[in-house]
Parts: sequence; C-alpha cells; structure tokens
Amino acid sequence: MRQLDVVGVRVEMPSNQPIVLLKESDGERYLPIWIGAVEATAIAFAQQGVVPARPLTHDLMRDILDTVGRQLEQVRITALSDGVFYAELQLTGGLQVSSRPSDAIALALRTESPIFCDDGVLDEAAIAIPDEQEDEVEKFREFLDSISPEDFEAGGGQGRQ
Repeated sequence: MRQLDVVGVRVEMPSNQPIVLLKESDGERYLPIWIGAVEATAIAFAQQGVVPARPLTHDLMRDILDTVGRQLEQVRITALSDGVFYAELQLTGGLQVSSRPSDAIALALRTESPIFCDDGVLDEAAIAIPDEQEDEVEKFREFLDSISPEDFEAGGGQGRQ
C-alpha cells in the first residue's frame, strides 16, 4: 500500500466526465479516477473548505461516525476490475466498509484521514510523470485553482466510481 494525496478534480473533455487525480505522496505516479459530478462537487467543496448550509451526504457520513463514536482511520483503494475501482473505509475497532473510491475520498478529506492504494492497482492504472514534466501538473493545478464546485453540477455519465 502506498499513500496518496488528492491533487484535485477536473472535467475531462470532450466527454464532460469529472475525474479526481491522486498522486503518490513519495513518488511520481498519478492515479486518475473517473467519478460522478456529485462526488466531484463534494471533493471540490472539501478541498476549498466550503461548508454548505445543510450537510451533504459525505458531511452526514462524517457526522454519523462522530455520533456513534467511530473514526475513519484510513481509506484504501484496493482493486481495479473491468475498469472499476474499489475501496474500503477502515474504521476504528477494526471495522471495514466497502465503498466507491469517490465517496471514500470525499469522506477522507472531511475527516483528514489518509488515503492508500494497493501497489497492484497503482502498477496497473497509475501514470508516471517524471520531474521534467512537472510543469504540466502545475498547469493542471492552476486549472484547479480557477474552477469552482458549481462547474461539476451539470452532466454525468456512466462508469462513475
């Protein structure tokens, strides 16, 4: 398992499909995961520190965990099968809950929990971007700084994670 950081979300063109981009904390590989518009908005809200007037689903999940005395210890992206990513929420007390990676990431950001990915999944799906190509990633980060969560509210697609 390797720890990942959330770089951000963006809309892939021309399909208008949102993706979340993760990066190895101590490596040069990036993991793109195509997600739904709702989850993209939830991730963008968490990254930007936006607090909605009423709790969104992932805020509710965090609040439920707090109420029942459990904490999200970590998120694990565990498998990739037929283009679909799988994840688990690792809770205190040794509990595990199956999850879509997009929901797990949105919850991890709200609880400041680490995100890990199975080495085999990274070997299969991650993209290595050497340091000399880092300015492309910087352009992506600049793009992320210029968008708002509302940019993800329209559209959708199949195969969301």
